[in-house]
Amino acid sequence: MALQISTRVSHIRAPPRAIGLLARVCADFHQTGVKLKHSFTLGSLQLGNKPATSPVRGHINAALRVDNFSTTATTTAFWRSSQATGSSSPRGRRGWLGKLAVGAVLGLSTAALVQSFHTGPVTAMALKMNLDSEGKWEETKEVLLSLSVKDRRPYYRTSSSVPLDEIPVWTPTAGGPEPSRYQRNEKLDQKISVYSGDITMLEIDAIVNAANKTLLGGGGVDGAIHRAAGPILKQECASLHGCETGEAKITCGYGLPAKYVIHTVGPIAHGGVGEEERRALRSCYKNSLQTAAENAARSVAFPCISTGIYGYPSEQAVHEVLATVREFLDAHPDKLDRVIFCVFLPKDKELYLQNLPLYFPAEATIKSKL
Repeated sequence: MALQISTRVSHIRAPPRAIGLLARVCADFHQTGVKLKHSFTLGSLQLGNKPATSPVRGHINAALRVDNFSTTATTTAFWRSSQATGSSSPRGRRGWLGKLAVGAVLGLSTAALVQSFHTGPVTAMALKMNLDSEGKWEETKEVLLSLSVKDRRPYYRTSSSVPLDEIPVWTPTAGGPEPSRYQRNEKLDQKISVYSGDITMLEIDAIVNAANKTLLGGGGVDGAIHRAAGPILKQECASLHGCETGEAKITCGYGLPAKYVIHTVGPIAHGGVGEEERRALRSCYKNSLQTAAENAARSVAFPCISTGIYGYPSEQAVHEVLATVREFLDAHPDKLDRVIFCVFLPKDKELYLQNLPLYFPAEATIKSKL
């Protein structure tokens, strides 16, 4: 046991005081370690003559499955973390260093110990996730959805991310070339954004994917979302067995900053826009909003659905989109905090900015009679 620990210590480049403390703790735990080594059987997971309880089994299994991390980086991070959380007293330092020493006896990786002591076995399991390769999507999804935004950030596959508070809110302005088509509803103020940029960068609750019926990836925004999320997204999509036009289905976001991806299939309008195409496009937006609300997603971003290779004219689509979103928010004003129209082409941004006042009017300006 002492040899195992001394080997670990020899590779540590943490602050000298940490090394000294760890050395003392190694000595203090020598006798305890020997006893543990004889009484604890990893193969049978027993403590003495009694089987380990399920929490112990789960905790150890989770730690054992974690890949080994750099001892240098992990120990230094652990030292800094202990200082940040106020564990700078001799008792506090000896406490976590002691856990580290006992873990060495049991053969657990340093990284697993660090994470499990701080946040439990779920986060320790998260350390082993590799979103660049295919794996068991059910387990990966469960872990990712249990993490906070901060804890998910190390797994983003995008070069950067844009948090919600950096996405400007659209503010309605009084006046305009046309009279408003809807009444003023002050509850909807601060709920709309028009964002020019990459939808895969948005760190929000849900982004909508303009998918095809297979849900297995394609071109345009569909391909971009699949590439950014990683190959494991395709595995979950395959389990959904496709999606019909106007429907919406939800998956985890995996390597995306967005927690969820809502997949919807827009209508093909190369032969012109009729009532069927208008109804289908409205269904895409309505069902996506409903799916977001059902999954407690408070912020959702839409690309321009069907206006690319599906041939739906942008000038007509924008009215169906804004009317649908307005009616949903009127009916469910407390379900969503933000609806973001994520545009790529300058003409699409201009269409939204020009037509938003018709559907989300500002307070009417009273003209003086003087």
